[in-house]
Amino acid sequence: MKAVHIFLAFFRVGILGYGGGPASIPLVHKEVVDKYKWMNEDEFSDLLALANTLPGPVATKLAGYIGYRVQGIRGMLNATFAVMVPTIILMIILLTSLSSVKDQAWVQGMTEAVVPVVGVMLAVLTWQFLKKSKSGLGWIATLLMALVTGLLMEALGVHPGIIIAGLLILAIFRKDKKEGDAS
Repeated sequence: MKAVHIFLAFFRVGILGYGGGPASIPLVHKEVVDKYKWMNEDEFSDLLALANTLPGPVATKLAGYIGYRVQGIRGMLNATFAVMVPTIILMIILLTSLSSVKDQAWVQGMTEAVVPVVGVMLAVLTWQFLKKSKSGLGWIATLLMALVTGLLMEALGVHPGIIIAGLLILAIFRKDKKEGDAS
């Protein structure tokens, strides 16, 4: 039954994740943390941070790892297949059929209508991450880090993966320093 649940969870992500990786993250979270409880909030946050530092589509990386964690190699292949197949099929169908109507107002309206929905989904996930950060760092440090990260990405064009990797390295050295102080 786990194989069916893995397939269904990531098939839903693949079929409903309109807008790419960022739009898929809240869907993966809903399936993995809320519905099937394969991970808790902390584990998902850690996995998401690591997945964003690696190259490739985030939904596929999340599917691969979570599938592996739940059911080994078979689960990894199942989840990865499930998240990719809807996109492949829909791309073939939509691109062949929509190319003739792409300039129609209803097609453009449909595309524009999805943007606010994805924005709200990302805002909800962002709020959940900020609340989690607040419990570990406090509001001042959390808001300061959010502000600095936003400035680095938007004003200076620094890739988010570089920022996450830098913070992971900083955390490793800070942990080692704290362990050294305790001895």
